[in-house]
Amino acid sequence: MSFSSDSSSSSPAAALDWKFSQVFGDKLPGEDVRDIDVISAIEFDKSGDHLAVGDRGGRVDLVRSTPRNELERLDRVIAKHPKYHYKTEFQSHEPEFDYLRSVEIEEKINKVRWCAASTGSLNILSSNDKTIKLWKVKDRQVKQVKEMEMSEPISSENSLLGEKSFINGQKSSFVNGHSLEWKENIGNGVSSYNGANDKIACLEDASVSRTRKVYAHAHDFSINSISVNSDWETFLSGDDLRINLWNLEVSNQCFNIIDMKPVNMEDLIEVITAVEFHPSHCNLLAYSSSRGFIRLVDMRKSALCDHSATILKDEEFHGQKSFFTEIIASITDMKFANDGRHILSRDFMNLKLWDMHMDSGPVATIRIHENLRPKVRVSYVTFLTTVFLDLYNNDAIFDKFECCVSKDHLNFATGSYSNILRVFSNGSGAEGVTIEASRNPTRKPQGQTTSRPRRSSLSNIARGFYRQVDGRGAESNEFSYDFNSKLLHMAWHPSTNLIACAAGSSLLMYHA
Repeated sequence: MSFSSDSSSSSPAAALDWKFSQVFGDKLPGEDVRDIDVISAIEFDKSGDHLAVGDRGGRVDLVRSTPRNELERLDRVIAKHPKYHYKTEFQSHEPEFDYLRSVEIEEKINKVRWCAASTGSLNILSSNDKTIKLWKVKDRQVKQVKEMEMSEPISSENSLLGEKSFINGQKSSFVNGHSLEWKENIGNGVSSYNGANDKIACLEDASVSRTRKVYAHAHDFSINSISVNSDWETFLSGDDLRINLWNLEVSNQCFNIIDMKPVNMEDLIEVITAVEFHPSHCNLLAYSSSRGFIRLVDMRKSALCDHSATILKDEEFHGQKSFFTEIIASITDMKFANDGRHILSRDFMNLKLWDMHMDSGPVATIRIHENLRPKVRVSYVTFLTTVFLDLYNNDAIFDKFECCVSKDHLNFATGSYSNILRVFSNGSGAEGVTIEASRNPTRKPQGQTTSRPRRSSLSNIARGFYRQVDGRGAESNEFSYDFNSKLLHMAWHPSTNLIACAAGSSLLMYHA
């Protein structure tokens, strides 16, 4: 694996030493998990302070990094990598039924994306198959009354005024010595005034979520992508055949900029699989297809961008055809690197790095599922037919693995079966680092078993339960895959080497 000499001037990156950081939603022994608890989307915000996690039950969980000043106040050692804790959860989507088409619409969250944060609040886009919603999450401090049994008849209003005057630094005189008791209890967040039993819980942090906008009725097919523009004013939504351009403040109107639907559906030869805005140029976007192509579009050239695209394709991959070659060539995910020049893509068998200035092929190709490749020389078509027939029968060949890239675009990662995380560095060789995503990453990957996948309840995330363990990932990939356990979703921290990935309903984090 190597970059072309003109595509990157950076020196080869040393292989990173990855260690387990923490886990949210780890399963307890004997605990079962429902399908709606499985994580289906992960996304860091631009600063990396917050992470959004969507699941198949239509919920969105938010975790936030612990601020440095809070760590200093708690006299804890400040680590080089961030630590996260649970923030809030809200129900983004509910199951619906399309009576016109007689189709059930699942509540599953397909994508989550962060928008520009406003003063004191966070803005998040979330999408299921048909509807996109813009959510506003705001932190508030709430004062709640715990007990109110006054031993003396006194106005509660005057009591609060007395507490307020004390907070403002004014002297208050109490004949029974309760001034001292207030001073001792205020640090604990509980005030006791004029009696032994009237207690008020002071200023508890709470996050309030509400829907700002709903973008609906614009897609006939399932939404597979949403992408926020670098201008923070517009975003894209894409389904199998169309890509729409929205303004964040206008929910009842969008512009169709790409339409691949033929007049006769029998003439359909490819579908859209992913769409992404350029990280810095608001007029550029890229979208991938089921044929393994990536098309680059400049919206300044034409209002309709169907025929004004630069096509990136792998010429070596379009030789001998079969039924399975077209399936495994489909790009399942695509990410722009922060340099704005490189694009990382993932198909079923490979991870590819593209240079926007080179349309003849990728500058690097990394093979992922090496154990699925033939050990002896056989016909490529024969190999595909014998190996992928079982994967096709159990729908595993249609699994959509995601990929992510580091800030310096020299490191990238993707997932595999048996909950395996693969991390690669430029110049470190094609093997990379193999980590089993579990609470005990030092354990060697085992052979395929018949036990159920190692998954746990996402509700543990909402309860703020997580575990911190240090360990080094196993680096051997000589094992049989467990196709029931798959690492599909992941995200790379925008400013440090930290990867968040989803193994079933557990959210795991690794740092280097």
